Amino acid sequence: VQVQESGPGLVKPSQTLSLTCTASGGSITSRGSLWRWIRQSPGKGLEWIATISYDGSTYYNPSLKSRTSIARDTSSDQITLQLTSVTPEDTAAYYCHGAAGSIYWGRGTLVAVSS
Repeated sequence: VQVQESGPGLVKPSQTLSLTCTASGGSITSRGSLWRWIRQSPGKGLEWIATISYDGSTYYNPSLKSRTSIARDTSSDQITLQLTSVTPEDTAAYYCHGAAGSIYWGRGTLVAVSS
């Protein structure tokens, strides 16, 4: 399975950030699989954002839950993330992570929040 993230690169404050993770060569609905969005801001550690399971159940970091939505498109094996009302503190590298038998990481997509 290959995992690749895509995103806008630059977002203005107060806008909504939309990211897509595409899992190629596998299925995001394989039994037991979990797919996560994780980010790393400059100079900080990894921060878990949200998870969607093989059956569509979703889980959110409480500190981001009010602004976050994770979803999936099973026909194209994509996991999406929306983060609303972004601020410069949301500037980070955003990663897609899959646990489906093996562990899969994308290379990440850099997002800068700036006017």
